[in-house]
Amino acid sequence: MDVLKTLIIGSGPAGYTAAIYAARADLNPVLYTGMEPGGQLTTTTEVDNFPGYPEGIDGPTMMVQLQQQAERFGTEVRIDRIERVEFASTSGGIHKAFTAGGTELHAKTIIISTGATAKYLGLPSEQRLRGGGVSACAVCDGFFYKGQEVAIVGGGDTAAEEATYLAKICAKVTMLVRKDQMRASKAMQHRVTNTPNIDLRYHTEIDEVLGDQVVEGLRMKNNQTGETEEIMITGLFIAIGHKPNTELFEGQLDMDEAGYLVTQGKTTKTNLPGVFASGDVQDKEYRQAVTAAGTGCMAALDAERYLQEIEG
Repeated sequence: MDVLKTLIIGSGPAGYTAAIYAARADLNPVLYTGMEPGGQLTTTTEVDNFPGYPEGIDGPTMMVQLQQQAERFGTEVRIDRIERVEFASTSGGIHKAFTAGGTELHAKTIIISTGATAKYLGLPSEQRLRGGGVSACAVCDGFFYKGQEVAIVGGGDTAAEEATYLAKICAKVTMLVRKDQMRASKAMQHRVTNTPNIDLRYHTEIDEVLGDQVVEGLRMKNNQTGETEEIMITGLFIAIGHKPNTELFEGQLDMDEAGYLVTQGKTTKTNLPGVFASGDVQDKEYRQAVTAAGTGCMAALDAERYLQEIEG
């Protein structure tokens, strides 16, 4: 069986940037896209803060361009997911990965860029109505609620961005923030408060999602007074954070209490030689496309240096 120099797991900005650098270093990378080719940016309409795009760019287009750039230098992109790994524990050891399609792969280095997945509140009514009006991606599903009244839960940048996006196409957006202030950047907070059809509710949580087959309303609860209020909505969007996609590596790689992969110092090195992590799977502080791309570059450079050390 051929042994790959570099296997990349994941296809967001981190994975594709790692692929670009690895390919240019003649590491002949093979990249597996996973279940969400392009990662979270494929659900973002406007990317205005990535350097080099003065007029902005939509997320899906940006990811297609990153893939094309990686392929231009020789990256082999495969649409499949890795479902099991067996990492070597010694320097120079061969790592194994197994795809959902039944392929066994051997690699000298592996770069993990599996990203993170949206969190849900966990309410039975919320889970029951997922796909019936409850969504974790306003950009994906907001179009279906054009001209209607919706609600969104969360107080971070993602919630603020999705609330302002929904406000452009929906009649009214009720935004529920459980604390007395938003966590979003000041710029995003100003965008929310300056949007007239966003009804911002602090100290407010969901008590129950109303509806049998589809979302028909929402019962909100003020977590200071205990008072409840019902509103009529047709769509509910959850934007309360993300969980790193690291289940695949449990028991083999070091993680923090939230499940993010732990990397050494300013490097992308994990606790196992030849295994590197980049992007949102190891970054819970910044979680931006540009920082993910930066760590993807770092992971490829770390992999190249590692290979030079073991190969002499």
